[in-house]
Amino acid sequence: MRLIKVICFSVIICIAAGCTKQEVNPGPAGYVLPVPEHFPEPVFDTGNPMTAEGIALGRMLFYDARLSGNNKVSCASCHEQKLAFSDGVAFSKAGVAGTELLRHSPALINLAWANNGLFWDGGSTNLESQVFGPLTAHDEMSQDLYELIDELNAVPDYVRHFETAFDDGLTIQNVSKALAQFQRTLISADSRYDRFRLNKPERTLSDIEQRGLELVKQKCQGCHRGELFTDNDYHNNGLDSDFTNTEHEGLYLGRYRISYELADLGKYKTPTLRNTELTAPYMHDGRFGTLEEVVEHYSSGIRNSNTLEPRLPPGGMQLTAADKAAIVSFLKTLTDHSFISNPDLQKP
Repeated sequence: MRLIKVICFSVIICIAAGCTKQEVNPGPAGYVLPVPEHFPEPVFDTGNPMTAEGIALGRMLFYDARLSGNNKVSCASCHEQKLAFSDGVAFSKAGVAGTELLRHSPALINLAWANNGLFWDGGSTNLESQVFGPLTAHDEMSQDLYELIDELNAVPDYVRHFETAFDDGLTIQNVSKALAQFQRTLISADSRYDRFRLNKPERTLSDIEQRGLELVKQKCQGCHRGELFTDNDYHNNGLDSDFTNTEHEGLYLGRYRISYELADLGKYKTPTLRNTELTAPYMHDGRFGTLEEVVEHYSSGIRNSNTLEPRLPPGGMQLTAADKAAIVSFLKTLTDHSFISNPDLQKP
């Protein structure tokens, strides 16, 4: 494995992310996170300043199967760049145990702005703490953290890179910090929609795509808000009306599993609409295989319950066939081909 050069890494990341409004979070080596000019400023304070060395180390770790108990599963096993860092299946069986997971693997997109919890129910506060969930889960990477440190210490390149990136060298906390730093560089902001939004070359959207954009603004942006196309909050979007199944430590109860607030029953984190063409199947349980099915759910399949998102009418929005086609057409303009082909996000 190799580390990318600091200067090249910073320049290419800036190009891939587009023009920047502001650069934030300077690290010890002078690294700054590029912010697309039409994005809000990211807000995170984790005691983990980003550095070029830390990001490059996190990239190495992200693709390294040593992080799993059987040395066969990496973070990238369930988060493939070509699928906008999702995995294309409803419930992955890629974990060490080979058993089917009970939730759909979320796509990793614009995580520098994910400041309101992670996982579908917000069970992790930030990227630094989130890492330990998949690392130690029996059905995922099933890694003993002490053994992981021993394995990494046996690789001279890792020892050297940790000592370069962090004052205290190779620790399990620094494993999580490096992975978090790399994941915060997974910035997607160069789709056809973005070029249209910023009046750039190749900025044209067709009439049906522009109609879809207007419908998304009218119908969807209460939750899929702003340029991130998510409010990073939790909503009951009418998938179910019965929340009495308490199996698997309340996994089917949504945000309630974490908050124990009845108002959170059936609420799940709003995923971004960015790159949604690539991240099928959809919802926390992968129940919809196509964008057409998703739009049809909002049109005619909303199930009522006490915690249903107030913006959603019971029974659905009753969209016309033309409206549904326009929305799907627009959603496909959010595909960012530079993001899924960016060499600086690939396996080093």
